[in-house]
Order: sequence, then C-alpha cells, then structure tokens
Amino acid sequence: MTATRTPPRLALAITVASLMAALTLTPAMADDAPSVPPGTEPSATAPVEVDPNDPDLKLPEGATLAEPKVLDIKQVVEDQSGDERREDTNADVKFALQAEVLFGKDSAKLNGEARARISAIAAEIKNQHATRIRVFGFTDNLGSYAHGRTLSRQRANAVQDVLDEELKDSGITYEVRGYSEDYPIASNATEAGRKKNRRVEVSFPRGEN
Repeated sequence: MTATRTPPRLALAITVASLMAALTLTPAMADDAPSVPPGTEPSATAPVEVDPNDPDLKLPEGATLAEPKVLDIKQVVEDQSGDERREDTNADVKFALQAEVLFGKDSAKLNGEARARISAIAAEIKNQHATRIRVFGFTDNLGSYAHGRTLSRQRANAVQDVLDEELKDSGITYEVRGYSEDYPIASNATEAGRKKNRRVEVSFPRGEN
C-alpha cells in the first residue's frame, strides 16, 4: 500500500483552521473575583490544642459564672485639624472642642467661630431627643490649679449659655463643671498634648425620649 502524503501547504492550512475552530468553540471566561496581592493569601494554621483536664479551665467548687455583660462599642471621629472630636457609644454621644477654636488665650469669651460649632452640637442634641446635657471644661497644667478651675468653669458656662439659646427647651437640665487640669486626654509634656487638654466637652445620652 502506498501512503498518501499531504502537501506541506495543505497541512499548515489544516492546522491553522483547527486552531481557529478551537478558539471559537472555547470562549474566554473573565474572573470577576478581585485578585489578591502576592504574599497576602490566607494560610491555614493548626488549631490550638486544649487540655480538657487543665485545672485553670475549671471553676472552683461552688463557684458560678458572673452575669453576662454587654460592653459598649466606642466610635471616635476626629477632624483633620484635631479641633473637634466626637465619641459615640451605645449609651452616649460626646463632643470635645479644643479651647483655641472657641476662645482667645486665657479667655472665656466666645469668638466668632464658636457659635457655629456649638449650634451643630445643639442640632445633634435635638436629633437624639436628649434632655440631660453635661458641659465640662478642662485646661492644661500651666498656671495655678485654682486659676484653671475658674477658667474651665467659665468656659463651660459660656458653651452652656449658647446651647440654652439654641435649644430653647425648659425641659433640659444641664450639669456644668470646670475640672482645671484634671482628667487630661494627652500628655502635658508637649504643647501638642496641652492643646488637646484645653477643651470643653459636651455629652448627652443617645436616643433619649
């Protein structure tokens, strides 16, 4: 029997045609899942072995578990300048305004920008239907404690006066205090820290009716 030899050009044509047919019949599928950067893929780890007979895992004889406690989740938002800070928990809302955006140096007289910031807090108080409001003033540790106590109270009073004007609600009660340098939120060793400590805080319960 004599073998039939396919001409080279015909063989090439058949090969190309077969390849085109394969590409046509097998469309490409795009992967919609986001790619993972190299080195960030999760890796499985072996579970930690626990000894069920470990005495530290057992309650002493006669002991009982405490009642379950729901912990507050706190969310903190601070503007880029650091002039204003808001803290939200399940129970309360608290605003902290740095003294420099409300008052002049060593002064309890509100500046022109202060009312707009306090008005925004008043709007949130209305939104939360709060009727008990705490206004606390704080200073840094420069100067005497007594002077800081007086100044922080005067500043708290000034903020409370504007809130009262904005809210116009005789059903609201205020707790106003001046704490001087007590309860710092930053180190008084630097000016940046002292600036954070010079503040007035306004807090109230969340969603009170």
